[in-house]
Amino acid sequence: MSIEGTIIAAHGRHYEVETADGRRWQAMPRGKRSDYACGDRVEIEPAGSDQASIVDHLLRDSLLYRSDQWKQKLIAANVDQVIVVTATEPAFSDELVSRALAAAEHEGMRGIIVLNKSDLADALPAARERLAPFQAIGYPIVEMSAKQDAAPLRPWLEDRLSVFVGQSGMGKSTLINALVPGAKAATREISTALDSGKHTTTHATLYRLGDDAAIIDSPGLQEFGLAHLTFGELEWAFREFRPTLGQCRFHDCHHENEPGCAVKALAESGAVDRRRFEHFRAIAGGQQRNRS
Repeated sequence: MSIEGTIIAAHGRHYEVETADGRRWQAMPRGKRSDYACGDRVEIEPAGSDQASIVDHLLRDSLLYRSDQWKQKLIAANVDQVIVVTATEPAFSDELVSRALAAAEHEGMRGIIVLNKSDLADALPAARERLAPFQAIGYPIVEMSAKQDAAPLRPWLEDRLSVFVGQSGMGKSTLINALVPGAKAATREISTALDSGKHTTTHATLYRLGDDAAIIDSPGLQEFGLAHLTFGELEWAFREFRPTLGQCRFHDCHHENEPGCAVKALAESGAVDRRRFEHFRAIAGGQQRNRS
């Protein structure tokens, strides 16, 4: 008899599945297919005291993933919002922030930015300046110091399944430990069960925050490819471009050097932040090179 459950940890072809009764199963898919993500809802068939086989994949509401021209990397499924974790130190890539938010926009997820380590006063003004373009177009910026107090973020997590993404060193693990008592122990247990070695951040893990909220912590990343987005989807994913889409002189405008480009005109006037426009051009240019 099959049982419905949620994948709460994913590492290669090894998964931990939690069922409604709180029981956890070490599960592997039948056959070669293993394109499951943390947060996926699945059906399993028990095959021992805590072992099971994944026999069906239930419909997803959303999927956050990154891709290049060769492969894709699943991050989290069925999440409501993407929380991009940045910090005052070390320096973060604002282009990576744009990429993660574009992926979120494409999937209809809410995007939020955390500025961690805000107690480092000397580095705070520069970090705020780098995030100002995102705040100007409506992305919430939550300033906090995870080591001191995680309370500023808690209201944003209520009644949501969130995924944390960000570069290594931004303090995601510290933030998870501040929000979820016992997270370290839970991570060690999952790592042992999935045989993932000593590095506990090599796989995504779901943590419950009461009955109606949960967080998926994903491994630190240094790149966020968007090869799966078409040019039109990428345009739409930059929310500040939307009012002018379709208004360029040429219907196939790539917002480079074409005359009558409405998007470029916004950037030149300052209505669209120059850095955000550069991010768009870097992503779009990379996709065109990969497809040529």
